[in-house]
Amino acid sequence: MFAKYKRVLLKLSGELLAGSRKYGIDPSATEQIAREIREVIDLGVEVGIVLGGGNIFRGVSAAANGMNRATGDYIGMLATIMNGVALHDALEKQGCPARLQTAIFMESVAEGYIRKKALHHLHKGRAVILAGGTGNPYFSTDTAAALRAAELNAEVILKCTAKLDKEMDASAAAFCAENKIPVVTYKAGAGNLLKAIKG
Repeated sequence: MFAKYKRVLLKLSGELLAGSRKYGIDPSATEQIAREIREVIDLGVEVGIVLGGGNIFRGVSAAANGMNRATGDYIGMLATIMNGVALHDALEKQGCPARLQTAIFMESVAEGYIRKKALHHLHKGRAVILAGGTGNPYFSTDTAAALRAAELNAEVILKCTAKLDKEMDASAAAFCAENKIPVVTYKAGAGNLLKAIKG
């Protein structure tokens, strides 16, 4: 089986890690995602992964209910790191080499995001989980995915959601268009990542 792409940026909705629970992290759902990522890496595809945090916390929703927007966004960034720790564990259980890098430095948990280190890990065939968004409030994880895709020279962003009606947010889509990064949205489901990789 041949892959259409050599290097991809996978954008995963946080809700996917919740599975049928709708909130939090479901180990079986996370393991299924890890299995699919390993299948892609086994094809020789280099994979960077940006996770959302909506299964745990949404900064925009909290701001709408009176919380300071920047505070809410920082909590949301921490939620993506929690998801990253869970996915990293699941990938390791699948025997898939992986590294977790975060935009907010927390050395006892993960590497800080450094572009050259991330590229090194990709060249070595490791899945690179890029958590913590951009590290700045007021930017979505879609924007983080677009930024990391540009920095890491990904050929495409593969955006996986529970529903196909969730496109990239407007600012992220504009960034992708300006930097000529194609975005392919696909629905979560067994085998769908491989189909997207094959084109």
